[in-house]
Amino acid sequence: MSGAVPEPTCSLAAVSETAVFAHETASVEDGSEIGDGAKIWHQAHIRSGASVGMDTVIGKNVFVDAGVSVGARCKIQNNVSVYSGVTIEDDVFVGPAATFTNDLVPRAFNADWTRTDTLVRRGASVGANATIVCGVELGEYCMVAAGSVVTRNVAEHSLVMGNPARHRAWVCTCGAVTSRSQQRPADIICTECETEKTS
Repeated sequence: MSGAVPEPTCSLAAVSETAVFAHETASVEDGSEIGDGAKIWHQAHIRSGASVGMDTVIGKNVFVDAGVSVGARCKIQNNVSVYSGVTIEDDVFVGPAATFTNDLVPRAFNADWTRTDTLVRRGASVGANATIVCGVELGEYCMVAAGSVVTRNVAEHSLVMGNPARHRAWVCTCGAVTSRSQQRPADIICTECETEKTS
């Protein structure tokens, strides 16, 4: 073995005619769609049929599977695999080594497995090393704490944590905790954002 790094299969001319950055070790397959201003870092792999929105940052060693849709202005941090069946809307943050799944009954020998989809709504944040069990929806601007295991839907603006993840607080669009009640407040906005809104 020569130990040489294989040539990337990046064909940006076929992907976008505008300013897209892909590191020389990234693999961006023909047939993927990469939005203007996107950045794709070391050893990332974007499969044919995947789409990555404008100004999205794909970190080192990220895998984006065929058929996956990642929205605009997202940040997918290092060592995340986004498998077929996962849809990520705009402005989503996915922390390092967070894990998505797409099979509720995984067996190495099951050729007829059924894909189970997952939806991550606009503005949601998934903490480092969190696991998102497939078949759930993460609501807009929700926040999943680092290391949590999500097994059920997460409400908009809810902060969840633990294994299994449970509701712990309500968070503003900016991420600040606004209430620790179990009941959703009438308004979920922090003092600072409220001040900016009214000034």
